[in-house]
Amino acid sequence: MLALLGGSKCTVSLFTLVIFFIKVSSLRFLIFNNNLLVLNTLYFRANIMKCPRNVWHVKKGVPGCHVTVPKRRHMGGRKSSRSRGAVTAVSCSMDSDDENVEEVVEGPLDEDGQPHGFCTVTYSSSDRFEGHFTHGEKNGKGKFFFFDGSTLEGFYVDDALQGQGVYTYEDGGVLNGTYVDGELNGPAQEFDGEGHLVFKGQYKDNNRCGECWVYYPDRGCVFGEVNEDGELTGDSVAYIYPDGRTALYGSFVDGELIEAQLAAVISNQTGRPRFEISPNSPVYSYDKSTSTCIATHTLLPDPYESQRVFVADSTIRGAGQGLFAKTDAEANTVMAFYNGVRITHSEVDSRDWALNGNTISLDEDTVIDVPQPFDQADRYCASLGHKANHSFIPNCKYDPFVHPRFGPIKCIRTLRAVQKDEELTVAYGYDHQPTGKNGPEAPDWYKRELEAFEQRGGAPTGQ
Repeated sequence: MLALLGGSKCTVSLFTLVIFFIKVSSLRFLIFNNNLLVLNTLYFRANIMKCPRNVWHVKKGVPGCHVTVPKRRHMGGRKSSRSRGAVTAVSCSMDSDDENVEEVVEGPLDEDGQPHGFCTVTYSSSDRFEGHFTHGEKNGKGKFFFFDGSTLEGFYVDDALQGQGVYTYEDGGVLNGTYVDGELNGPAQEFDGEGHLVFKGQYKDNNRCGECWVYYPDRGCVFGEVNEDGELTGDSVAYIYPDGRTALYGSFVDGELIEAQLAAVISNQTGRPRFEISPNSPVYSYDKSTSTCIATHTLLPDPYESQRVFVADSTIRGAGQGLFAKTDAEANTVMAFYNGVRITHSEVDSRDWALNGNTISLDEDTVIDVPQPFDQADRYCASLGHKANHSFIPNCKYDPFVHPRFGPIKCIRTLRAVQKDEELTVAYGYDHQPTGKNGPEAPDWYKRELEAFEQRGGAPTGQ
């Protein structure tokens, strides 16, 4: 029996079936019934796209076809914390050392058995290409479908991608770039799976070059001229806070703050910001907390936060101090930061509620805590987010934030517009569902407040 490859279906008549073999150099074909199905095993030496000079990751599975899809790089932060943008080059080449490439071609062939017209080429790895061919070379619109779910599409001329190309990651992220002879050359933008811009800049020969922007989901960003490795490294790099006006300008290595001073963004009309360093500005450096050290400089305030909030006696009875807006702010504005020592969930769960008054979950592994005596502003004021009190009808929420000084933490972001001197509140988010005879998993004060709130007919929000 004859095996039909690539999912193709055809009916072969015993009277019309002709099987013949052609062996020309290293090219072999099995041709069934007027070229309806073709199995090619050959040395394919023509470039699909030129291979970049820097290859971070080689997509596996296409024998002899090295499809370069670099891993997302951590630009602008510690590599252990999170990804900040991606250096992406997508290219493919075959050379004289490549092994045989097994492929299935569905579509019209020319007299030499080469794809000609619109064809689908499926490789043994399950990667495939759909597009127009001219005597075996890609010419016209085409699209690669890689085995991991990512794709690359654009316009091909003489087997090389030219002009605008769109690479879509398996998670839905997208890179829009300009290709010349199969290499990224020119402006490019990258978006995450939710459509947020994460990179904007230039490429040359598949490398980032010139002035580039790397954006975070929290809308902070790092700007500067990249080095020969495409990294934001140098003495003239800036982290720009989400307001687009406040910056830390100075020395960075691969997007990570080394030493910088407070600066104002005084112009950004041409897409190239200019910075004015504040007189007598202190020096800020990367200062991620540990399980025992909350900060090296505990009394050095964050310059962005200092413009937006202050601490005073709370308007909530019995709540002690609270956090207040220093200026009017629109909805979705980052107001304060929640830094602290980093401990485990198991440590928090094993303690009494009295010791967990300033804890907040960062992720599935880490809890941020502001323990005594750092809960007092005269001992710690590098961040003030822990001063925000609870409300069942809050005007703010906790959000993830990658801070240039503290690393991955939480921030306090407004849910609605707030006015100057208004107290900022958040929903602490304790579990409202009964877990036993003692009711919800929450401290006693919270249970009392919840009961009183529900007796007044309220429905908690912001959980």
